Amino acid sequence: MLTIGELAARCGLATHVLRHWEDERLLAPERVAGRRQYDDAQVARVVMIQRAKAAGLSLAQIRRMFDAPNGAERRAVLGEQDALLDAQIRRAQESKQLLERALNCEAPDFTECPHFQRLIALPGTAGGGSMR
Repeated sequence: MLTIGELAARCGLATHVLRHWEDERLLAPERVAGRRQYDDAQVARVVMIQRAKAAGLSLAQIRRMFDAPNGAERRAVLGEQDALLDAQIRRAQESKQLLERALNCEAPDFTECPHFQRLIALPGTAGGGSMR
């Protein structure tokens, strides 16, 4: 059993973060003489929360995952986040491509380059706005 301070130190967190996660119903430590005590299962949940947050899941998504009645529903939560990350990656790749095109443009000022202007044109206008 770990105290809140011991668990926070072990996981590199502030104690108020663990209290917040408890308020969000993500953790349910035992109370011994009014003090929080974390067993191995609660420590594992803290690690899962940290990993899920690193993957971009919100606390609400993490709670849905924990509260899901079965593995299929837990996977569904992860699938939603996977789709969101795919969309973020596509947008980041498009942004990177735009930057690379601007950096490699031979015009003295890339903002005046016709090719660059086509890349940033709004969809439905002359030029189309596609970066492909």
